[in-house]
Amino acid sequence: MDETIKIIVGLGNPGREYAETRHNVGFMVLDRLAARLGAVWKADKARKAELAAGPGVLLVKPQTYMNSSGESVGPLMRYFKFTPGQVFVVYDDISFPVGAMRLRAGGSAGGHNGMKSLIAHLGTEKFPRLRIGIGVPGQKDMIGHVLGKFTPEERPLLEETLDKAQDAAYTALKEGFQMAANRFNVKKEKKPKPEKPAPPQEAGEPPQS
Repeated sequence: MDETIKIIVGLGNPGREYAETRHNVGFMVLDRLAARLGAVWKADKARKAELAAGPGVLLVKPQTYMNSSGESVGPLMRYFKFTPGQVFVVYDDISFPVGAMRLRAGGSAGGHNGMKSLIAHLGTEKFPRLRIGIGVPGQKDMIGHVLGKFTPEERPLLEETLDKAQDAAYTALKEGFQMAANRFNVKKEKKPKPEKPAPPQEAGEPPQS
């Protein structure tokens, strides 16, 4: 059974130089969600985060820099006496192309340093998350890729995906994580199995219908 989501976290790096970079799609989604909920961002230096309170939920943008995100989220979770299952995280994924996203109920960090920090500070891998594709770097420099900005050709698809991701997070908040996963995770179509050829007929047998 789903736990009620109480905290929604968007991962990213603070500061103007990192705004709109690939690594900051978590912040971008949270900004859209805050606008939808009528929540206003306020800096909370003690908790190392920007916080926005919506109806029944706390939105969080850690200001620790990506690799230390858990230093903000872990103490917040414990202060409000929430469980890891009530913390929903939105972040970037280099294994997906731009335009793809995936909801998961848990799992490893997959090499993402922000998620490594969260797992360490929440004490478990079992918390819901939404991964948003930022393009596969291929032969490009990894750091340059994640800290770079989206190309003009990618922007229309990115905007569409950010809106969809915001809607997925809202659905998880209002209707539960499983409902959001059922609705927004694109299922791969199964290829039809080729029909088996009819067995060869023996001489003198009537034709098979």
